Amino acid sequence: MKTAGIILLILGVIGTIVFGLQAMQDSESFSLLGLDIAVSSANWTPVIISVILLVIGLVLSSRGKK
Repeated sequence: MKTAGIILLILGVIGTIVFGLQAMQDSESFSLLGLDIAVSSANWTPVIISVILLVIGLVLSSRGKK
């Protein structure tokens, strides 16, 4: 259980970083009346799934210690 949690934790961290950087690069910004407005055309689903894996990994690895 602890090993599966650590694996999910590592995959979640890597996925969050990789997909998060891609999503930030897919965002565009423009200036309107002196204000910078950001428009996101990114697909945030992989980032959300990666964060969920990260949380599940944390829970499983912490339960494995007990």
